[in-house]
Amino acid sequence: MFASACFMAAAGLDLEFAPAETLSAFGVRADVSLPVAVQLMGALYLGFAMLNWMARGSTIGGIYNRPLVLANLTHFVVGALALLKAANKIPGSAVTWIVVAAYAVFAIGFGTLLFGSPRPAA
Repeated sequence: MFASACFMAAAGLDLEFAPAETLSAFGVRADVSLPVAVQLMGALYLGFAMLNWMARGSTIGGIYNRPLVLANLTHFVVGALALLKAANKIPGSAVTWIVVAAYAVFAIGFGTLLFGSPRPAA
């Protein structure tokens, strides 16, 4: 939960305060309304980061915190698939592939938590 919270907080702060720069890193030209949508997405990431941060000390897995784990799993699986589709359309975008890898690692981790045994807080 700690790693997920930090990852989402970093992404949220980046999207919130540097939307045009982030769009250009992914090879997208920013028009008038797109940076605002990216900033709203950053707010969602920050909210998810706060949720994960607050749950970092609780028991996770199995039936414990199942809604939280399922929400994270859904986000990371759907995000990894969407980014994978985008990465194939953007030639030479190393940034996209790095984010795809991070999303895949978190998706596997939350899938393991969802279908595995509960893990007490460390």
